[in-house]
Amino acid sequence: MDYLNENPLSANDDPNIESQLIALEDRYKELPADIPAVERAFLELQMARLMIGVDRQEASWNLARRVLDVFLNGQDWEKAVDACDVMFLAEQEGSLSALGQGIWLAVTYPIDPELTVALLQHVIDETPDDADGAAVAAATAIYVTELRAEGKKKDNLLFFANQMMGQVSRRHSDIETQQQFDQWIKKMELDDPSKFLIRLRNVVDVLVQDEWWFDRDELQKTLPVN
Repeated sequence: MDYLNENPLSANDDPNIESQLIALEDRYKELPADIPAVERAFLELQMARLMIGVDRQEASWNLARRVLDVFLNGQDWEKAVDACDVMFLAEQEGSLSALGQGIWLAVTYPIDPELTVALLQHVIDETPDDADGAAVAAATAIYVTELRAEGKKKDNLLFFANQMMGQVSRRHSDIETQQQFDQWIKKMELDDPSKFLIRLRNVVDVLVQDEWWFDRDELQKTLPVN
């Protein structure tokens, strides 16, 4: 899936979205009662993403919120992050909280780096020009890409992430030259993951506030390295 589309498609952009949703809903009705919960939730997540394109944002958010718990219980971290992305795109009251929690999961677990970068792009889009959070998000996008992506995908995603950083530097501090850029990176400590990842936690906390839907401490205890 291309997670890096700037905006979710609507029925005006793609008239097939509505028919795709109807087909999925028909398929959903025919699912056997004993189908595993994660498989059912995966189909529901596809439906939730398509619902955004036909102006059913509230239904999309509610469905994605429900399946998030299924994916968390099944330790399917990538689908859990995908559900958070859908909730953010649905533009409901809890959407920013969903974005923050999705970022926490996406950075904590080795999921598809493209999905991780997409969530970090949302932070850039939502952050004022003079705020440091966008720079932290862009630095994290580059770091995750370097760490997790491979081959042609890595080249393409790294190009995109570096473009994000260039955009942020221009709007944040009117950076125009390579020398200015290099100095800005050092001044902002964006070349040191041990520093900008700590600052990312602050960004996440601002987004989520007190609306956590899972226990971070309990999840961290299950990681190979805590």
